Amino acid sequence: MSQPSAPAVGILMGSESDMATMRRCAEVLDAYGIASELAVISAHRAPDLVRAYAMAARDRGLRVLVAGAGAAAHLPGVLASLTTLPVIGVPLAGTPLSGFDALLSIVQMPAGIPVATVAVGEMGARNAGHLAAQILGLSDPVIAAAIDRTRAAMREKVQLPEGFSRVHHPASPGG
Repeated sequence: MSQPSAPAVGILMGSESDMATMRRCAEVLDAYGIASELAVISAHRAPDLVRAYAMAARDRGLRVLVAGAGAAAHLPGVLASLTTLPVIGVPLAGTPLSGFDALLSIVQMPAGIPVATVAVGEMGARNAGHLAAQILGLSDPVIAAAIDRTRAAMREKVQLPEGFSRVHHPASPGG
């Protein structure tokens, strides 16, 4: 029986209520064969735990962190301030501003402490998984090949109008 691989991606969120959305990131990573871990860890209610997690992440073998946060959305930025691992922020809806507040909070990081920011909610969580895979694929040809296969499958699902082929060369002007 083979041992499960150590997680390469840490998926974090500030509240248990964010789990349903952030699981979408884990599902994408699973499809690429990338091990991940999910944890509820609050930048406001448990800053000492966030610090300990971020400081130990690289030594534990994590290579990318994904952090979902709503409202003030400090978790992604706090993580980015404590590690040089890539951090992807997922703004989460949950306030009357429907995630716009979280989006602005995550995207406005000071120079030198970047957080890659994706869309609000489930689409963002899924794209965070794809982006984490692309980061890992830079140094892992197996992951890169899986991404290529996924993209090819997405292209095949596109329905083209009758008369167009996948490679269409329009007539040259004046010709």
